[in-house]
Amino acid sequence: MALTAAMLTGFTGITSNTTGIETVGNNLANLNTTAFKNERTLFETLLYRTINEGEGPSDTSGGTLPRQVGSGAGVSSLQRDFGQGGFDGTGFQSDLAIDGDGFFVLEGPGDQQLFTRDGSFSLDATQTLVSANGAAVQVFEADSAGAINTGTLSDLVIPLGTASQAVATSLVDMDGRLDPNTTIATAGAVVASQALITSGGQPATAGTTLTSLVDVTGVPLFATGDELSITGSKGGIATEESTFVVGTTGSTVGDLMTHLEAALGINTAAATGGTPGVRIGDGTDGPLGAIVIESNPGEINAVELDSASIINTTGVLDAPLDFSTTTAALGGGVTTTFGVFDSLGTNVDVRVRAVLESKSESGSVWRFYAESVGDSDLSPALGTGTISFDPNGQFIAATGTDLTIDRAGEGSTTPVSFTLDLSSLTGLASTTGSSELIMASQNGAPPGTMTNYSIDRDGTVTAVFSNQEQQVLGQVALATFINNQGLVAKGDNTFVPGPNTGGPEILAPQTGKAGTILSGALEQSNTEIAREFVNLITYSTGVSAASRVVRSADDLLQELLLLAR
Repeated sequence: MALTAAMLTGFTGITSNTTGIETVGNNLANLNTTAFKNERTLFETLLYRTINEGEGPSDTSGGTLPRQVGSGAGVSSLQRDFGQGGFDGTGFQSDLAIDGDGFFVLEGPGDQQLFTRDGSFSLDATQTLVSANGAAVQVFEADSAGAINTGTLSDLVIPLGTASQAVATSLVDMDGRLDPNTTIATAGAVVASQALITSGGQPATAGTTLTSLVDVTGVPLFATGDELSITGSKGGIATEESTFVVGTTGSTVGDLMTHLEAALGINTAAATGGTPGVRIGDGTDGPLGAIVIESNPGEINAVELDSASIINTTGVLDAPLDFSTTTAALGGGVTTTFGVFDSLGTNVDVRVRAVLESKSESGSVWRFYAESVGDSDLSPALGTGTISFDPNGQFIAATGTDLTIDRAGEGSTTPVSFTLDLSSLTGLASTTGSSELIMASQNGAPPGTMTNYSIDRDGTVTAVFSNQEQQVLGQVALATFINNQGLVAKGDNTFVPGPNTGGPEILAPQTGKAGTILSGALEQSNTEIAREFVNLITYSTGVSAASRVVRSADDLLQELLLLAR
C-alpha cells in the first residue's frame, strides 16, 4: 500500500511540473506577441496523511514531533504578470501602447466588452478604428464643437478624405513693433483739381450739374451717360478702380465728390483729426470751385491723383479733370495686408495702416485705419481705432478693434465680423528706425480635406485637414480593474472580467489609475527568456525526479512479487 502511494505521489510531481513546462512553453511561444503578459506556475502541497500529531513536552520527555506523510504536489494557480512591457516604435499613428495601468475597450460579438493591452489597431473599410481581429475600439464621443462626453462610448470613425466646411474668421492676432521715434502724423495730403466753371462762367458748387461744366475753351467736360473710370493711389498703393456713370451714378459735382470720398476710402470720423474728405475749393487750399481731396493724416494715408486718375471712357474729353498735390502729408507710419475668410472660405484682403498720433511722458498713441476692397460697399473703409502704449513700450489698450466686412451679393453670410487682437504689439524703438506690423494668426479657414489624424497622450483623437484646421473626433477610453490578475483570457490577446476581478472602471487616459497613451508604438511581451529557461530546467528536473520515484516504487513492487513466487 505504501509503495502504491509512493507511485501516486510521484505521479503528482510529474503532472504538476508538466503544467509548469506547459506554462513555460506558452510564455516562450508568445515571446513576440504584442502586449503578452507571461504566467508563472504556483504549486501547493496535497492532503497529508497524519500518523501522529505529536506530543507536548513533559517532566520526563521533550515531546515528539508530528508524523505526516505527504500525498504529493499540485498546481495551486497560474498567476499572470501584468507588469509593464517594453515599447516598440512602429511609426503608425494607429498603433497605440499604454504606459501604465489600463486596458483598451473593444466591442466584441453580441456587444460584449472585451479588454486588451494590444494596441495594434487599424482602419477597416468603413474607416472605423478596429483591433487586429476586427473588434471596434471604444472611445468617448466628441460633439461638433470638440467637447468630449466621457459618459458615452462609441466606435471611432476617422473619415480620411472627407471635406470640411469653411470657417469664417472671427479673430485676427496682430504682432509687431510700432516705433515711437516715427514722425507724428499731423496732416493729410491735399489734392485739388483745376478750377471748375459752368458754361455761364460761375465757379462750381456741390449742387452744380456735371453736364454744365466746361473747360477753358467752353467744351463740356461731361455728357449724360459718360462712363468715368476712377483710379489713384493711397500711401503709394494703387486703389481699386471704380466706375461713375454721369446721370446714373450721380448727376452733380457733389455726387462725384461723394463717390470719390468713398472710392478712396477716406475716413471722415471726427476722431481721426484734421478735415479729411472731399469738398469744393474756396481758394485757400485749392482753386475756387475745384474738387479738393484731403486724406487722413500721415504719409501712409496720402492720396495721390493726376490727370490720368479719372478717364472718361465714352466722352469727348478723355481726361476731364487734372489733379495735383497742393499740400504734402506729414507723419510716418506702417501698413500691412492680410487675408480673412468669409463663410464660404473665400479669402478677403484687409489692409491696416497705422500712424503715430501722439506721444508724451505717459507713452505713445497710434491710430490705425482698416479697409478692405472685398467690402461690397463702394468704400473700402472698415473703421479706425487707437493703440496705446505705456512709457516702457508695453501695450495698454486698443479701441475700434471690432470690424465688419459687408459681403452682400457674394453668397456668403454677411457681414464677416472679426476682432483685431493687438495685445501682442509693442511700442519699443527699433534699431532700424522703422515699424513692423504683421498678422500672426487668424482663426478662419477655407474648405479642406481630412488628410491625417493624431492621437495625443491623453487619448484625444484629432483630425487634421489640408486647410490646417483641426477637429477633435473623440478620446480613447481605458478600463482599469481592482484586481487585474482576476481577468480571464479569451484568446486574440483579449480578456473578460472574472469573478475575482471587480467591475471595470472606464475613464480617460491620465485620469485615476489609467496610464498614458503612446501613439506610433506597441507594447512588447514582458516574457523574460532567461527566467523561462531557468524555470524549464527546474520543471524538467522536477519531472525527472518524480519519474525516478515512480520507477523506484515500481522496482520494489517487482521485488515483492518475486518473493511471492
